[in-house]
Amino acid sequence: MAKQNDMLPLALSLLLTTGLLVGGGWWVMTRTNLISGLTDDTSNTSVPSPDASPEGSSNAAAEPVNVQPQTSTGQTLAEVADVPSGLFNYGGSTTWAPIRGEVDPVLRQAFPQFQLRYADPINRPPGSTIGIQMVLDGQLAFSQSSSSLRDQDYQQAQQRGFTLQQIPVALEGIAIAVHPTLNVPGITTEQLVQIYTGQITNWSEVGGPNLPITPYSRQDVGGTVEFFVTSVMGGSRFGSNVQYMDNTTLALRAVASDLGGIYYASAPEVVGQCTTKPLPLGRQSGNFVAPYVEPLVPASQCPAARNQLNTEAFRTGDYPITRPLYVIVKQNGQQEQRAGEAYANLLLTDEGQTLLTDAGFVPLR
Repeated sequence: MAKQNDMLPLALSLLLTTGLLVGGGWWVMTRTNLISGLTDDTSNTSVPSPDASPEGSSNAAAEPVNVQPQTSTGQTLAEVADVPSGLFNYGGSTTWAPIRGEVDPVLRQAFPQFQLRYADPINRPPGSTIGIQMVLDGQLAFSQSSSSLRDQDYQQAQQRGFTLQQIPVALEGIAIAVHPTLNVPGITTEQLVQIYTGQITNWSEVGGPNLPITPYSRQDVGGTVEFFVTSVMGGSRFGSNVQYMDNTTLALRAVASDLGGIYYASAPEVVGQCTTKPLPLGRQSGNFVAPYVEPLVPASQCPAARNQLNTEAFRTGDYPITRPLYVIVKQNGQQEQRAGEAYANLLLTDEGQTLLTDAGFVPLR
């Protein structure tokens, strides 16, 4: 009995020691996991290098991050929260060229850690459609678009395990360029469609001189062309009289040397030109609205003076052809989503909207 009584304290002591060791180990492991979890969350705010991307995207993060879209962007660029650090490829619409040249450098100056790199498509002309496809293919973090997303874009995204979002940030007008000597007061949108479908072939048919019309267009790869065909022409096909050009620069040069030439493009690309003239448009004959602030500055006074955009007519809808500009965001819970949403939020601040106005676009706020 004495030996049994002596063993009881020893057993209790062993049980107590074991409990302390197990509890202490649990506490150490829990604390280690907590610290590790905090470290992982912080590391998710950085962007891996392009070579380290697991999906071949230049901006794909290794782990998803919690993305909360901004509900209020504030007045200044500095007020925008959750602007990520890293290098982000972006691109898309040629309509956005003035924004890339005038607005984006200001954004980079405000957030040096938010590095934006414009990426041209390989062996393809740039444009909204190509930019969206590059987002789908993981080649761009986000894209700039002058056309809205199509059903097939949403379907491709769903097949690849994410969704797409289009965030409108500005409005713009589509302007019509003609030779500066063409004496035509304006045309209706219906007449414009008839010119591009080949039903009207001479300027005399719309109150101008007896002069054959040569309509020019870019190839059907960009957002402007897609918008023009879908929204202006109602899905009608171009006539056989349409001459195709690789880009707007070449098309404007062609119109400048062709007395009967006509071309459509983003208003900021057309209105301030010295070698062509923007043509007023109307929904009805005789009720034409100019895409520029009247009176017209003649080519002889350019470049000392240039025509200015009629942003008020674009804003009110008095000018008949306008459209929104979108930031296309890849919603995958990763750094690409943070980058796209941050970019859109910066443009939607009061300061960002002023910058867009200065670049020739109509603010939404």
